[in-house]
Amino acid sequence: MNRHGFWALSFSLILWSTVSSAQSPFTLEQVLSSPFPTGLVAAEHSNRVAWVFNAKGVRNVWVADGPDYVHTARQLTRYSADDGQPIASLRLTPDGKTVVYAVGAELNGEQESANPESLTKGARQQVFAMDVDASGTAPRPLGDMGCPEEECEDIQVSSEGKWVVWSAKKKLWLASVDGRQPAKELATVRGTAVQPHWSPDGKHIAFVSQRDDHSLIGIYDFEGSSIRFLAPSVDKDSFPRWSPDGKWIVFVRSAGDQQKRPLIPIPPKPWSLWIADAASGSGHMIWHSGDKIDDSLPELTEDVSLHFAADGRVVFASEQDGRNHLYSIASMGGAPILLTPGDFDVEDVTLSADNRSIIYSSNQDDVDRRHLWRVPVAGGIPQPLTRGEAMEWSPIETADGNSILCLGSTATSPAMPYQVRADGREMVARQALPADFPSAALVTPKQVIFKSEDGITLHGQLFLPRNAKGKLPALVFTHGGPIRQMMLGFHYMDYYHNAYAENQYLASQGYVVLSVNYRLGIMYGRAFREAPNTVWRGAAEYKDVIAAGRYLQSLPEVDAQKIGLWGGSYGGFLTAMGLAKNSDLFKSGVDFHGVHDWSVFLTQRPYFGSVANRPPDEESAVKLAWESSPDHYVSTWKSPVLLIHGDDDRNVPFSQTVDLVQRLRTQNVPFEQLILPDEIHGFLLWRSWIRVYGATSNFFDRTLKQGEQIGKKP
Repeated sequence: MNRHGFWALSFSLILWSTVSSAQSPFTLEQVLSSPFPTGLVAAEHSNRVAWVFNAKGVRNVWVADGPDYVHTARQLTRYSADDGQPIASLRLTPDGKTVVYAVGAELNGEQESANPESLTKGARQQVFAMDVDASGTAPRPLGDMGCPEEECEDIQVSSEGKWVVWSAKKKLWLASVDGRQPAKELATVRGTAVQPHWSPDGKHIAFVSQRDDHSLIGIYDFEGSSIRFLAPSVDKDSFPRWSPDGKWIVFVRSAGDQQKRPLIPIPPKPWSLWIADAASGSGHMIWHSGDKIDDSLPELTEDVSLHFAADGRVVFASEQDGRNHLYSIASMGGAPILLTPGDFDVEDVTLSADNRSIIYSSNQDDVDRRHLWRVPVAGGIPQPLTRGEAMEWSPIETADGNSILCLGSTATSPAMPYQVRADGREMVARQALPADFPSAALVTPKQVIFKSEDGITLHGQLFLPRNAKGKLPALVFTHGGPIRQMMLGFHYMDYYHNAYAENQYLASQGYVVLSVNYRLGIMYGRAFREAPNTVWRGAAEYKDVIAAGRYLQSLPEVDAQKIGLWGGSYGGFLTAMGLAKNSDLFKSGVDFHGVHDWSVFLTQRPYFGSVANRPPDEESAVKLAWESSPDHYVSTWKSPVLLIHGDDDRNVPFSQTVDLVQRLRTQNVPFEQLILPDEIHGFLLWRSWIRVYGATSNFFDRTLKQGEQIGKKP
């Protein structure tokens, strides 16, 4: 046995489920058993909706019909295995008769789709269609997808519902929905073709042609022989949107790449809205941002926020006043109208069925939750559609305009579909929720607000164990992203829905858990999200992790000498920073696929471009990135750590953990590792989540509760 005690982890995992069941009113399997919903969509011309449920790793498409969506929900597909093959980009044909979707994960750098089961035949990402009302039929394959990055799946259905187009392998691919004409390359175009959008008459497809330092909006004409480009320039055009009559296209224009630009200062990213004649390609600007940092393109939401609405109005998002708000402007130009004034941020955005109003989610009047609102496109006072201590997101309005459905949760009930009613909301597909889901045993986290040492106001959720006595061990949880926000309820992203469940489980095991929303997160304004001297430019956000640890130390319920921390991705980076810089405060940690050396991203990836175009502050930037990394502080790392990583991670290179382990060995730092061969960043197998979260709880039990010195035999 080597001194780091990998034998101890294997042995403890065998005992984990028995021990946890004896200590807890519910098991980890129970709190992670709910079916997680995604991809809620509505048919354009029929009152049918669809979504995807992921139930213990088994993904399936569900549908429901109006007006009684609550009691008509039913499972459509019949997949039955926890096989690590996600369902994405779910679409309904306009008549609601067919669903189209992608199965499988995106490609990695070796052009391989994720294969977390390590199947000898490998895995493929494919597009499928299935008829809703044809009983007994199986999904039919339409063609391969294999798109190149996380959340890259983008299937678009034509207006008459007979054809689908998607982007993959730098090209656009066309297939018939009935499966009779398999996927074929739509056209030969230079660059990478993405963001396809059908014209209202189904005779044209607008798309973005990415060409490294600039990008163009192109139109493919089914009756033509060449691509028509709209107002081409040296800049980057994106997000094409057709007018309802198909005569115009509005799009976003931002600056093309500038070589030798310094890296350390963050420049503003001004942008503008352009409109072009779809037939001639001529275009002109209808609005432009200012040139201050707050005027920068709101890249997090501009795609979902940009809509060509009724009466020739265009809806878009801007952060010009420091918050992410919606505006509308006449398509021929003029002064924009602020639709959502106030001290809050807008997130999900959708057009109503008649294209005359916007339905959106925001944290207005409830900063650490989400609720739904409606506002006319022409302007007016926003009206709340939901409120209270629940949360709602992903709203859709049905074709008849009479019903709104959404996804939602509470502090103790997991995410599920809901039908919004005048007096509240009603759960759709209640039969899918496991009877033994432990809602009654969960705690309601407390909203806490405190400050960092440099005066930044921070929000967090405090999970206090029930009926706990004496001084308790405590944990700081740091989310990933970092452009995320943990909330006072089950999260709308599967990764953080699981993390919220794990925090509930840890509380049930006797830990006080503080989930901290550190600077760089969303929904507290642009200044908070784009705080200076952060990430590789100084890691100032780490001060917020220290503040969370000190806050825990101040609580009478907490043993100040037994504080640990855990997190994934960016949260893994902050976990490693805590252990490396402050082992005096953080006595133990679990680091899920964290970043450990920022300088690698600047030197080993094509960050700078060619040697001739490298920025003038390259040397200073690399030095600053290294000094903002956990690896730089490994000489003061004393506390034990459990490192968890899938070795097919497409977000954070697995080499980040490989390298850290060698440095920990050199410094004789106690560590354990749990490596998942062929798993990706957001673990695809449900059993992977059970395994890593069980190991997390067990590791803290041994290193915080029991004070075990790992790596040594008892």
